[in-house]
Amino acid sequence: MIRIGVDLGGTKTETAALAADGAIIARHRIPSAASYRAIIESIRDGVARVRQEAGGGAFPVGVGHPGSINPGTGLVRNSNSSVLNTMPLGRDLEDALGQPVRCANDANCFALSEAVDGAGAGAYCVFGVIAGTGVGGGIVIGGRLHEGAGLIAGEWGHTALPRPSGEEVPGPQCGCGRYGCVESWCSGPALARDHEQMTGESLAADRIAANAAAGDAKAIATLGRHADRMARALSTIVNVLDPDVIVLGGGLSNLPGLAGKLKERLAPHVFSDQVRTRVVVNRHGDSSGVRGAAWLWPLDR
Repeated sequence: MIRIGVDLGGTKTETAALAADGAIIARHRIPSAASYRAIIESIRDGVARVRQEAGGGAFPVGVGHPGSINPGTGLVRNSNSSVLNTMPLGRDLEDALGQPVRCANDANCFALSEAVDGAGAGAYCVFGVIAGTGVGGGIVIGGRLHEGAGLIAGEWGHTALPRPSGEEVPGPQCGCGRYGCVESWCSGPALARDHEQMTGESLAADRIAANAAAGDAKAIATLGRHADRMARALSTIVNVLDPDVIVLGGGLSNLPGLAGKLKERLAPHVFSDQVRTRVVVNRHGDSSGVRGAAWLWPLDR
């Protein structure tokens, strides 16, 4: 069976058709539209184009998007693409396409993609991490996405940083309005902010990583603080969920050696005499969003 996935991002919208073996047989990518109505129309047109290139047919469609849908109202909330907030995205897409559409948070789609045929393939419980401009996550158990009663499962970025030192209290203000969230400590902008506060140097995360690779002691220290905070944050995931594998995604997953550093730093914070959870880098990169959206329609459908 062919499935169509749509990855609705802040800067680009990607539509792809996947064969049953995960091969992408058609793909279309455009800059994301600015208005809500234009977003709906661009998804409609992208699905039609990919469907035609894939040979035509009533293929199921899944859509990954920022934020989550309130299960009581059907309206989008907490999206960094603000034009989506308070809008009935799922219903409007079904009207535009004339067929059922499954929608899920983009981090959930990442996790599902990596669990089905990515770096977490074969594992029973997978926690997918998105760490970039923001911090999010998704949970897959037994090959099925676990979204929770309120469709917010995996939102570890908006829990408090565990075991903060005195210097980390109350912590930076997060975009959600609270202080000390994991996102306010572990995102790309947070990494850059921490480096500037400690060194006076205003550098992006990739530049800090490059300086660290060249032996810069200040950059190495910054990456060490970031890895320590991220490990503390992930230790809560391990203590509560005990996943078989944590898959790292987002721009910060490209930091050299991050997976190994996190694995090493988890042990002191996990309530066990050993940590069996693997920490790995994703396999599908920025294609995981669109692939996971397609996999919202499971293989046994």
